[in-house]
Amino acid sequence: MRGGPSGKSVGLIILFLVLGAIIGGIIGELIAGFPLGGLTVYLVKTYPIFDLSPVTINLYVIKFVLGLSFHPNLISLIGMIAAYFLVWRF
Repeated sequence: MRGGPSGKSVGLIILFLVLGAIIGGIIGELIAGFPLGGLTVYLVKTYPIFDLSPVTINLYVIKFVLGLSFHPNLISLIGMIAAYFLVWRF
């Protein structure tokens, strides 16, 4: 399937966005210990976008618990934007 920037596949774009968010989140956690004035608080504060509470499916042999939440910080959003531009550029 083609689409998006420079004819890249949608799966590749999603992969880069997820990796950008993860790497940005890790960098955000790393800089949380450094005093950057009042800026650090805003960079590492998480903002809940959506939160689906866990649902339990009990099949008596196996039990599934499914839930999903997205709570990015500002650095992870910057990582997603940087990843998008990387995909677009290359």
